[in-house]
Amino acid sequence: MTSEKIRFFKVVLLASAAAALAACGGSGNKRAARDAGLPAYVFGEKGGQATTVNRYLWAASLETLDFLPIRSADPIAGLIITDWYQNPEAPDEQFKITVYILDTALRADALRVSVFRQERDVDGSWRDAAINPATSREIENAILTRARQLRLNQVDD
Repeated sequence: MTSEKIRFFKVVLLASAAAALAACGGSGNKRAARDAGLPAYVFGEKGGQATTVNRYLWAASLETLDFLPIRSADPIAGLIITDWYQNPEAPDEQFKITVYILDTALRADALRVSVFRQERDVDGSWRDAAINPATSREIENAILTRARQLRLNQVDD
């Protein structure tokens, strides 16, 4: 091969690489614009990529439970655990919530909420108490509604 042909192939290769990088940059800008409205805790450390769970479900869960003290939040495992919360108007009961985000899809079956409730005994100790089964579903529906709102607000036009 002559040096002229080698130079030609280098130029073609360089031009192809530049075109590929330019194409990637365009979609990255769209992603950055789309994600700009989402809270920072939604993203992992890998260049703004969403974590292993649905980022809208994650953000909506944290927003829905923002009145509760968060004990643990793991966006990779998709697990949010609140600490026990006592409503000042009902000092003899406390509750906590666990949210499991099970998938990257924004679907109802990708979310599971568990609610735990305790009542204070006469001696001041706490004992587990029954929960209305509809409570978990109501919280799930609130999270799903908020997640859909977040997603609709981020859709590219």
